[in-house]
Amino acid sequence: MTLARIHSIESMGLVDGPGIRVVVFMQGCRLRCRFCHNPDTWDLLGGTQMSPQELLKMLLRYRPYFERSGGGVTFSGGEPLMQPQFLEEMLFLCKEAGIHTCLDTAGCGMGNYEAILKNTDLILYDVKEITSEKYQSMTGQSWDETNRFLRAVQKSGTPVWVRHVVVPGLTDSQEHLKELRQFILEQVPNVKQVELLPYHLLGVSKYETMGIPYSLNGVPAMDPNVLEEDQKKYFQNFSGGI
Repeated sequence: MTLARIHSIESMGLVDGPGIRVVVFMQGCRLRCRFCHNPDTWDLLGGTQMSPQELLKMLLRYRPYFERSGGGVTFSGGEPLMQPQFLEEMLFLCKEAGIHTCLDTAGCGMGNYEAILKNTDLILYDVKEITSEKYQSMTGQSWDETNRFLRAVQKSGTPVWVRHVVVPGLTDSQEHLKELRQFILEQVPNVKQVELLPYHLLGVSKYETMGIPYSLNGVPAMDPNVLEEDQKKYFQNFSGGI
């Protein structure tokens, strides 16, 4: 039996894919994004163990909500692709049960992405940065792995919703947003929409509790009103990608 390490489960999520969704936050992430608000999900050995059958049983209780709202289950993290065997099994069971599946990912995991995407209905893809140097600086990792994931997405044809965190002083300039739009058009396949997400300070206290230095100390939260204008300017009704 394949067991997963689960950080937490949100039973009535409304912002991680279409409709009402159960959001499964899985443990483990190799990225150390400067704006990460869930450092407690980094450890692959943290969380609570759960089998695919146990999780499916819980998901089926919410199927009436899924059917009425066009919702389903979203696997998030951490980075769900860090537990590929469980994810592959779980996605297969969900599809057999008629549950819409969504993968919230930075595309930086391990395993056979093609097998995982076979039963994935939608991808929420986090664009961390738009050049290899900036990606390394933002995440602490090479972007080779996420590019491997994008190649698998191109082959699978799975629809993609792009999300990008806008951080004051780092990713909020008009020049960056113009380059972001071009990057998505040229590098991210099957894009159906793009959403700019405002950097916030909700996770800062976790760093203090865990004794981890926080590299964005002093950076203010992103003004959502400014972000709304940028969203309209660059990504309203956006549909594109290779």
